[in-house]
Amino acid sequence: MDEKSGLPPYSAHTYCEPNDQPRHFFRRGRIARRSRAVKVFALACLSFIVLAQWGQLWRAQSSAPVLSQQKLNENLQTCKKLRHKPEDPVGAGREKNARYLDGKPTLVKNATIWVGEPVKGTTAEDARAGKGWEWTKGDVFLQYGLIQKVAADISVNSVPDNTIIYEAHGRPLTAGIIDMHSHVGVYPLPELWGSSDGNEMSDNITPWARAIDAILPFDSQFQVIKSGGVTTSLVLPGSGNNMGGEAYLVKHAIGKAEGRKEISARDLLADPEQNWRYMKMACGENAKRVHRQQAYSRMGESYAFRHAFEQAAELVRKQDDWCDKAESVGVESMSDYLPQEIAWESLSAALRGQVHINTHCYTVPDLEAMVDHTNEFKFPILKRTWGGRPPSSAIFADNMYYKTESYIGSEHAGKYLYDEGLTPIYVSDNPVLNAQHVLFEAAKGYKYGLPYHAALASVTTAPADDLGMGQRLGKVKPGFDADVVVWDSDPLSVGASPVQVWIDGTAQFEEPVELQKPYSEPIVPDESLGHIVEEPTEMTDVFFTGITNILLRNETAYDVPKEGETFNVAISKGQVTCIGSCKAELEAATAAGIQSVHLKNGYLTRAFVGVAGTLGLSEIDAEVSTNNGENFDTFSRAIDGLALEGKKLRAGYQYGATRAISAPVFNGGGTHYGTSVGFVTTAHTSLEEGAVFESDVALHYTLDQSVLSVLSYSAAFGGLRTKLLSAASSKDPIAHPFSEYAYLRKVLEGKMVLALTINSADGIATALRIKSEVDKHSRSINSDAPALRLAILGGAEAHILAKEIADAGVGVIVAPSQSIGNTWDARRTLTGAPLSNGTTLDQLLSAGVTAAIGLKEDWMVRDLGLQAGVAYHNGEGRVSEAEALDLVSTNVYKILGGEIKEDTHFVVHEGSPLDIGSRVKAVASGNGRVSVFV
Repeated sequence: MDEKSGLPPYSAHTYCEPNDQPRHFFRRGRIARRSRAVKVFALACLSFIVLAQWGQLWRAQSSAPVLSQQKLNENLQTCKKLRHKPEDPVGAGREKNARYLDGKPTLVKNATIWVGEPVKGTTAEDARAGKGWEWTKGDVFLQYGLIQKVAADISVNSVPDNTIIYEAHGRPLTAGIIDMHSHVGVYPLPELWGSSDGNEMSDNITPWARAIDAILPFDSQFQVIKSGGVTTSLVLPGSGNNMGGEAYLVKHAIGKAEGRKEISARDLLADPEQNWRYMKMACGENAKRVHRQQAYSRMGESYAFRHAFEQAAELVRKQDDWCDKAESVGVESMSDYLPQEIAWESLSAALRGQVHINTHCYTVPDLEAMVDHTNEFKFPILKRTWGGRPPSSAIFADNMYYKTESYIGSEHAGKYLYDEGLTPIYVSDNPVLNAQHVLFEAAKGYKYGLPYHAALASVTTAPADDLGMGQRLGKVKPGFDADVVVWDSDPLSVGASPVQVWIDGTAQFEEPVELQKPYSEPIVPDESLGHIVEEPTEMTDVFFTGITNILLRNETAYDVPKEGETFNVAISKGQVTCIGSCKAELEAATAAGIQSVHLKNGYLTRAFVGVAGTLGLSEIDAEVSTNNGENFDTFSRAIDGLALEGKKLRAGYQYGATRAISAPVFNGGGTHYGTSVGFVTTAHTSLEEGAVFESDVALHYTLDQSVLSVLSYSAAFGGLRTKLLSAASSKDPIAHPFSEYAYLRKVLEGKMVLALTINSADGIATALRIKSEVDKHSRSINSDAPALRLAILGGAEAHILAKEIADAGVGVIVAPSQSIGNTWDARRTLTGAPLSNGTTLDQLLSAGVTAAIGLKEDWMVRDLGLQAGVAYHNGEGRVSEAEALDLVSTNVYKILGGEIKEDTHFVVHEGSPLDIGSRVKAVASGNGRVSVFV
């Protein structure tokens, strides 16, 4: 015993150690007595050991927790859930949709219906080749939140008396659009820090985060997106983490007016029973940039993935061991509860095949690493890769160049993927793209070569299948959810807008704005769009036949073909030399072996100009070394930062933009400060003859929301006023011809336009007031002083002051042409039908404002003709074809100064450049050659 404490030492064995004195200490005569003493002592030790062991056992037993039988039974039930293999929920046979609330049935009469699958008997091979798909005439009956019947003529007498009869007048009807990659609700608009919850940035690995905990039902984007025919969206966490967390499939019906009993995130769920779960993961640049302390490279990211899967796999093993034992011996014999860790629950469910994984990957190493992970840890990605066919590819049509991994993108990706047996799906990544127009992405996919049926499937049946909802969503068939859309034109046509949208059988718009468009039959799929010519052939001479429309703006008068008539166009040394029959030129061309190209419905138009972006000043937006950089406190000229021969310029040229006007960036995308430069997109360097058509086009300042990172609105506007008034009052000579003062003087002398990047109506009002003040001050000094020439770039809310802008003679370059209203100063933008009567651009044109379409981002340079097409098709007669093309050409020069002749810059199209099926066949930029796509 411890003499100091009176307690035995920790080990009984230590207490009973033999005496450590030398054996020779004892005498022989005492051996017998000592032997008896040893026996007694040994017995005491043995008794103490037994007593100590019993005490330890008693203490252990007495301290063991008393397990709850109820909880053990609940754990056993959890085992069944863990081992449950989800299946796609069946739609057929339901009496009503689980989301259905009491309402009246609806009969849609006289629609042109796209069912979403080929006719019965079509083989899988033929279906993939486009055979068996067709539009049919008929009626659709909606009741109890389901499509009850689709037939050629459903009698009104066969439906309940309270049925709402909707007359479609032959318009196209499809299933509701499905956006498989959206952040609506978790990144509400306008963007505010207080409601921005799309990424949980506290860690790189956050599979435990749940989008439903952040979805804001009051996000106005739910309504805007729905106005584009989108009825269902997969709401994902952002891509700032390698593992971002759980996603949720929602429908865009919110509140009683839209057929819902309450306003809540749970009420939005597309499948209230949640048969499937969804998760967001991301490879590559995004997580590298955000979490570089945890995963600095793709090697680190791969480890982060594998380590997380390892943790989840270990939890799966522990759970399976517990469940096996509990089922074998009974829960009453279990000494602990089922192992559960909330941090790894969702990821372990993914390894069990209960979660569809949506993984954001761009590059070959990213994709290869993720495939390796699926095989190592044996889990599917959207039921693909491990244990199944390759995953579908959720892509943009032509949004690229914004970071390194997107720089290798191709607008023909959808077609190339489809040709390899893969499934392309077009998505918005809202608010990266406005999900209201996600169908436009599919339409462009068709334009870029994807077969028509596959393009329409890419936002209907394909995402429905991959989300595990292929028996309920994406088709117009009995038993499917009653999510349908009636369109004002073919859904893949330019400017297609919904006339009405139904979700779970309830009409979503009480008084939708319906555009007045002439009726047209659905598009006849053009298989020739699948013939891709990525590299043009450079020629000096070429002869075109089959030209039906001449839309040039120059001093030369040309005869315009009459309806049904076609013209020929002869081009020599890169210039148009004849328009008409051109018999002599044709004979000469034939004799000289000059190539003749025949067109179906050929258009000869002026070339486009890309303005308000960073063309020529930026190549990969996120890579500083490829950009001119920001200039928030230093005045500069764009001509000094030109870097030509980039992929952006090449893409612009190949889609008809032969010129660009760009200003230095102020402090981020879509901002400007300094003088803009006008240049030709095919130039090699700025020293090349003809490369720069205007060294200093306009004087630019930014006064939109981005200015707040540098100074206040009042300081920014006040500073501009001071600069202008000071320059007007100053009698100092211009010591430096390229100084800011020199250009301010040019503005005041009427020799240069003052271009202000502003989105808010309040900011535009201030700019108009400053213009008036400067004009008054200038005329007080010189009565003959010209009025300030002012242009607005951006202009998201310009419609609010359309009359005032027109009265002031101010031009507006709307950039983009259809604003998403993502910032506070753009929140009052007009979204167009069916929510508003026209867009911002429409209202400006109606007020007589000289308007043009600019680039919010450089990748939009491919879409200039199509954006002009939206203004034409949805303008209800506001503009002609020629005037629509002015929006992306002539009007730009009118607004920023000067008129440029188009004699040597032109584009030859097959089909109208304002329509989705058009293709650029030739482009010329005045260098003596023409690029021909044959």
